[in-house]
Amino acid sequence: MRANTWAGRNKVEVRDVPDPKILNKRDAIVRITSTAICGSDLHLVDGYVPTMQDGDVMGHEFMGEVIEVGSGVSAERLRVGDRVVVPFPIACGACAACAAELYSCCENSNPNAGIAEKMFGHPVAGIFGYSHLTGGFAGGQAQYARVPFADVGPLKIESGLTDEQVLFLSDILPTGYMGAEMCDIQPSDVVAVWGAGPVGQFAMDSARVLGAAKVIAIDKEPYRLRMAEQAGHIPVNFDEVDVRSRLLELTGGRGPDKCIDAVGMEATHGSAHIAAYDRVKQAVRSETERPHALRQAIMSCRSGGVVSVIGVYGGFLDKFPAGAWMNRSLTLRTGQCHVQRYMKPLLERIERGELDPTRIITHTLPLDEAERGFEMFKNKQDNCEKVVLKP
Repeated sequence: MRANTWAGRNKVEVRDVPDPKILNKRDAIVRITSTAICGSDLHLVDGYVPTMQDGDVMGHEFMGEVIEVGSGVSAERLRVGDRVVVPFPIACGACAACAAELYSCCENSNPNAGIAEKMFGHPVAGIFGYSHLTGGFAGGQAQYARVPFADVGPLKIESGLTDEQVLFLSDILPTGYMGAEMCDIQPSDVVAVWGAGPVGQFAMDSARVLGAAKVIAIDKEPYRLRMAEQAGHIPVNFDEVDVRSRLLELTGGRGPDKCIDAVGMEATHGSAHIAAYDRVKQAVRSETERPHALRQAIMSCRSGGVVSVIGVYGGFLDKFPAGAWMNRSLTLRTGQCHVQRYMKPLLERIERGELDPTRIITHTLPLDEAERGFEMFKNKQDNCEKVVLKP
């Protein structure tokens, strides 16, 4: 089959790779009809997530048709011919974490749990196409994918919704929604979102759906800010204004009630010398993150507010404002998304017309053009917000 693979730092390559096979009785094989390039994939390409190997199949946002199921998968749960969206965390459904609906913390799905323990203190779930730190599972930027624990993860799509309407249930829509949900939004709340990429856009839409009075989008790319503004959110360009000062103006001097970091480890900053400081430290591996967005969210949030972190972080950061966090009674909430918890409720919101995931899609390409898609997405060429690949 054809698949998009990691070919070294700053390089992906579409290659012929072996077709996946059933390895466990709870597996299924899915013929992929749509997959996508995620901002988290750029962390792999840029070399900031360890344990990637040449030839690893990338991608963790995919859906398609079930073509084979293992003997341990009940026909009531999944059948050949079912159309499914596959969540990016691989979860067993039986451990203590899964019982608590903390699916991205599954205790059984990562065969390389020992590596993750050294990095994070405890293991994390297996993730499709996301390094050997999270299990070394082949990803979904391919013609076919093996799906472990297929009786737990995949969501059947039984309506006439298009792939584009439901594909992002695999990751970025639940991630954005969880970021907003962790804020405990009240009707009077002003919510500021750092990052107007796909996850940030969905965090903004989710904050609105959950009742926020005002949602502010923070980014530097004019096309991203226009997209947010067209969806009813207030744009703030950090290359043009001081973010904290602008947020104080918009909130009567108090700061946003809730702040969402939808950027993560490769954040940039409007001040050249601050941006250079963290970029150099990251380049020489004296820190693994550029935490501009997280620092700014903590310093900007009103006292007693909530900072919700859904941007991906992988290791260690410098200059964390612990004093502001502790002394001003801020609540910090975070986590890789527990996708399986949100898929059905969000599907219902899509069916009711409350959310339109298609609004962020700017490019659709054949799988064989994945390298071009990564180049456009990484370098923000042609106003690229989200790339969908068709195997």
